[in-house]
Amino acid sequence: MTEPAPVHASGVDHERLTSQLRFILETDKLKRILRRNLLVDGSRRENDAEHSWHLALIARVFAEHAPPGTDIDHVVQLLLVHDIVEIDAGDTFVYDSLMSRSQAERERAAADRLYALLPKDQADHMRGLWEEFEARETAEARFAKAVDRLAPMLANWHTDGGTWVQYGVSKAQVMEKVRIISEGSDALGSYATALIDDAERRGYFTRSKASGRGAPTTPR
Repeated sequence: MTEPAPVHASGVDHERLTSQLRFILETDKLKRILRRNLLVDGSRRENDAEHSWHLALIARVFAEHAPPGTDIDHVVQLLLVHDIVEIDAGDTFVYDSLMSRSQAERERAAADRLYALLPKDQADHMRGLWEEFEARETAEARFAKAVDRLAPMLANWHTDGGTWVQYGVSKAQVMEKVRIISEGSDALGSYATALIDDAERRGYFTRSKASGRGAPTTPR
C-alpha cells in the first residue's frame, strides 16, 4: 500500500488525515481495474473509476426518471463507492456463472479491508452505503442499480453487441438484468426492454441459454 507523504501541517488532526489519505491513495487503484465492456466508441475497455464517475453523472441526468421522492444526491453517493471493493475482488463479469459463485465472499472481504482504512465514522458511513447498494432495499439503491445495469447495455448496443456477442450471451440472460432496471425505474426499464428487442433484431444474442460460463476473469 502506498503511504501518504509525511507532511505535517499545523492545526490538523494528523492521524485522521493520514487515514483519509491512505484510503484516497488506495482507491486510486480503481483506475486500473478493467471491466469487460468497451467504451461506446469501441476504442478500449472501460475501467472501474470511469464507470463509477459515469454512473454518477447518468443518475443526475436521469433523475426525473427515478421514483418520486428519490434522493438523487444519495444515489450519487452509492454509485461513487459501489465498486471500490473491486480493487481487491476484481470485476466479476455479470454473465460469468462460475466466478459469480464466489463474488459475494470476495467482495465482502474487500469491503472489510478497504473501508476500514478510513477513520471509523467515515468507514461506517461508506461501508453502509455499499451494504445499502448491495441489498437494494431502498428506492435510492434500486435506482442506482438500475443505472448500473443500463450503462453496459448502452455500451454493448453501440459496439455491435459488444460482450453479448463476444461471450455468447442470450436474450433471456439480458432480460434478467432488465428486470432489475425496471425495479428501479419504470421509464428506464421500458427503454431497456425496447433496446434489447432491437438488439435481438440485429442478431446480437445467442440462442443458447447456457452461455456466459467460464469467461476469463478481468485482470486486477
